[in-house]
Amino acid sequence: MAGQKGELEKGITQNGAGFEGTEWNILGQRYFPKAVSDSAFAFETNSEPGQFVPVHIHPTQDEFILVQEGQLELKLDGQWFTARAGDLVRMPRGYFNKSDKPVKALFWVAPAGRLKALFEGLHNLTDVEEVVRLSAAHDVDFLPPSAND
Repeated sequence: MAGQKGELEKGITQNGAGFEGTEWNILGQRYFPKAVSDSAFAFETNSEPGQFVPVHIHPTQDEFILVQEGQLELKLDGQWFTARAGDLVRMPRGYFNKSDKPVKALFWVAPAGRLKALFEGLHNLTDVEEVVRLSAAHDVDFLPPSAND
């Protein structure tokens, strides 16, 4: 997926598809990797109503979300916000997000870190405790459920 020495490979990844046909099932949501390099990792998500990513932070990465369809509910610095189609969300290192609305969004993080390897490990995994353990081993920290309030 990446060029030599972790460089971004040129090309086009089609809408609704992952690079080289890759698709991951992460806690019931569909994830499609779009681009990978040492400096950034981009992926598309497709979430049905009621699906969300448990609250978490990326302590070593900045995260961006371009909402393509629907809306996301996000908690930034202790306050809830709504991002709608066309909005760009900027989350400096240490923030988290949650979605409970139908949504299609393009996420990207910088630097890429170990997020692609994490997604490969999470594919089809249903044990939430193992999701939390693997995530922590890949620099993504889940917060207590009370953070959803």
